[in-house]
Amino acid sequence: MTITAETTVGSVATEHPLATRVFARHGIDFCCGGGKPLADACAARGIDPAIVLSELENELSNDADSDVRWDQEPLPALIDHIVATFHVPLREELPRLEAMARKVHQVHGEKDPERLKEIVTIVVALKSELLMHMIKEEEILFPMIAAGQGAMATGPVSVMEAEHDGAGHMLRRLDELTDHYTPPEGACNTWRALWAGLADLERAMHVHIHLENNILFPRALKS
Repeated sequence: MTITAETTVGSVATEHPLATRVFARHGIDFCCGGGKPLADACAARGIDPAIVLSELENELSNDADSDVRWDQEPLPALIDHIVATFHVPLREELPRLEAMARKVHQVHGEKDPERLKEIVTIVVALKSELLMHMIKEEEILFPMIAAGQGAMATGPVSVMEAEHDGAGHMLRRLDELTDHYTPPEGACNTWRALWAGLADLERAMHVHIHLENNILFPRALKS
């Protein structure tokens, strides 16, 4: 595809998986915000689209097609990939992040009480919502899609997309509260590990939601 400032972010990420490296580098939302033209996404981040287009060209010129084109793979294979790559690790990582957030707040709360308390609140809410969200996908939506009934899943898909938007909002707030995951001076190892874990969570969730919103759901609804 020819990528211009009017090409949507989601379509670039779908056809060129390595483009997500550039988007992540600049904080461009390619999952929930995948329907935006590149120019609009750059404007929201205060970035010159020409810079991003240049970086995309450089990144994709080195693309040896090693990344799987999930828009061309069978839907059951994509579902298996989502569950194994994102759902299973999340079930382990979310409780770990909650435990660290609570510990940092308990030990260092007096240093930044309002911010650390809000981080705990968001991490707890995110864990609760994502765990329930994954159950609904695995027990209701994904079986429908795998059985070839995706065209009848308009309702469940709408619910999942709305929940993705909610998770995206919480992740953006965590990014703000952590100064883009920059540990404060003198932060202990747990504090640093929490910030790093939240940054990894955000990166993984962007790819996770992109695969569902921009590839799995549209293909399923057309099947």
